[in-house]
Amino acid sequence: MSICGVYRQQLVLFGSCCCPPPQPPKLLPHRKTPHGLPLQTCGKSQLALIHDASSKFVPRATASAASSSSSPTEYSEQLLGGVKPKQKKQRIAGVDQDDLQDPKLLADPESCFCEFKGVQIHYKIFDAESLAPNLSEEVATTQVSDTTERAGFPMILLHGFGASVFSWNRVMKPLAQVTGSKVLAFDRPAFGLTSWVDPTNHSPAGSADARPLNPYSIMFSVMASLYFIDFLAAEKAILVGHSAGSLVAVDTYFEAPERVAAMVLVAPAILAPLLKQDFSKDNQRGKNNKKQEEHSNSDSHWNPILRLFSMLSKLTKHIAQAIMNMLKGMGDMINYVYKKALSALLRSAIGVMLVRMIIDKFGIAVFRNSWYDSNQVTDYVLQGYTKPLRVRGWDKALAEYTVAMLSDSSSQSKPQLSKRLGEISCPGHWFKSSCL
Repeated sequence: MSICGVYRQQLVLFGSCCCPPPQPPKLLPHRKTPHGLPLQTCGKSQLALIHDASSKFVPRATASAASSSSSPTEYSEQLLGGVKPKQKKQRIAGVDQDDLQDPKLLADPESCFCEFKGVQIHYKIFDAESLAPNLSEEVATTQVSDTTERAGFPMILLHGFGASVFSWNRVMKPLAQVTGSKVLAFDRPAFGLTSWVDPTNHSPAGSADARPLNPYSIMFSVMASLYFIDFLAAEKAILVGHSAGSLVAVDTYFEAPERVAAMVLVAPAILAPLLKQDFSKDNQRGKNNKKQEEHSNSDSHWNPILRLFSMLSKLTKHIAQAIMNMLKGMGDMINYVYKKALSALLRSAIGVMLVRMIIDKFGIAVFRNSWYDSNQVTDYVLQGYTKPLRVRGWDKALAEYTVAMLSDSSSQSKPQLSKRLGEISCPGHWFKSSCL
């Protein structure tokens, strides 16, 4: 059929539906339809001739006509069948970050929550009396016999950095049987399911303190430990600390030694020097210096030149000491400014982003390497340790914890903890390493 015949059919078609007849088409050279016919244009829209089953040619508007009558967004939705493209979910250490939840929604059946100084603390507690009828025969055979002497004191478990109540999951029930009392473990702020609070705007209800205690400081964990001793209605408790939790245990003892029955420190994050050896060395060094000073004084009494040299030497020492004190003051000022700048950076959006990047990059790897046998790390264990990454505000809490460790003025004003270990008089055990 010729082009003119096709055009006559179009006139008849448009005339039958009471539409204005189309204008004569303009043939576009070098562009053809799949049937070998030239592509025709009518204004801005293009009409393609498509051969149907009855060998008749029916005009159909192409995509350009639809795009001219709708917005680009609507047009893209039409092309995708009305379905918007899905954005890629953000994941940190394999945990979806698009649906962070309240800690109470992630709690286990035996989980409990209490408010302490404006912070919702997550904890678990097991009692030997309530556990006795529920223990299986296998567990019962591994426990101490009835003739074994029980401790009689409740036990509080203090986890380390990056851990939580889940870290004590396998030992809480056996320890309850050993002590014959209650065993309690709680999540320190910034870890586990304990809620996140903003320390800059944190002011507990009913508190008369002009400067509230930072929830992410060690002293807050110390006060929380003493609170749980009262919560257990006990005069004393056994404190078990692992890694950084050992710092909390020891500081709790020095805060209230009469409330601590005993301490067990597992792989404590404390540098313990040989106190007796250092003390003997310091005494010997002081005696030698004293002898040298007496010998030089006796010689300079008879020799004027040596006497003058001794005076110049003492003057030089005083000047050097003054310079060192000045440099120390400048160093303290620089250190203060440095900590303030670093704290501001960690609290900013950039600092929180860095925390997320570090956890995503190294979190799982560090966790696996901390186990003596990484083959024991099952999916259940991974989910237990990564569950806190599903809590709303976990990244900001971890950044605030880091800031608190840098600017903890209460711990800096006290003597070094390693030098005070000799003052501990309660019974205790020290395990240098731990195998998870």
